[in-house]
Amino acid sequence: MLAGGAAYVLSELDGEHADYTAPESQPMLTTRGRLSDAESDTQTVATEGEWSFADADELVLFVHGFDTGPQAARDQTYTLDVGLAEYRSSPVAGYSWESDGEWADAKDVADANAEPLADWLGQWATDDGRPVHLIGYSLGARVVCAAIDELQASGTATSLASVSLLGGAIPSDSVERDGTYGDAIAALDAPVTNFYSGRDRVLGWVYRLSDRTTAVGSVGVDDPAAAPDGYADVDVTDIVADHYSYFEPEEGCLSRVADSLD
Repeated sequence: MLAGGAAYVLSELDGEHADYTAPESQPMLTTRGRLSDAESDTQTVATEGEWSFADADELVLFVHGFDTGPQAARDQTYTLDVGLAEYRSSPVAGYSWESDGEWADAKDVADANAEPLADWLGQWATDDGRPVHLIGYSLGARVVCAAIDELQASGTATSLASVSLLGGAIPSDSVERDGTYGDAIAALDAPVTNFYSGRDRVLGWVYRLSDRTTAVGSVGVDDPAAAPDGYADVDVTDIVADHYSYFEPEEGCLSRVADSLD
């Protein structure tokens, strides 16, 4: 029984995203190898690729999840770009962070990226001002929600137009009014939409066993009556078959994400 369970868990973790390779021009932000330089003259968030979308009315910023290296982060960002282009003509940039380590360490790094991401969003609002749609996938939802919490605590103004969580690897009660991120979600002047799938077995089994709680990306908010203003769940179980399909072109839930941005 135990051997069979272990094999099942390993098979679920061995999934793959769609096979798209990002061009060198893919616009990215990165904090890889830079968080330890926070007190030096080095900028914590660096830009990569070509940030040339002067004619665009808005920006979509994608934050990847756990166990993702630099190239995979770029490829996943490009995959979302390809998929979203069918429904919305908006440039997509990625936020690349050091999630490719042990699970406990990756959660700490996710929290450590809250301030850099919040600072960048505040600077974008000052320097550019175009609306930003922030998308957090898997453990990237922790980066995103922690950044929202940082924004609320610091009182930083941003151009956030929406926040979308895809298969969020954060506790299902953390988005409640009294949860870790509840006050920040309620204070945000933008909708927060959580897309969850009951067929996401990585969250439904692996995350639940490792963190001993349910994930918002598997079941939605723990108590719908306790959801803060501005928060909404969208059940995408019918179209998202596993943890790796949320933003796959033609197979994921990007059509519903695009609908929520209007």
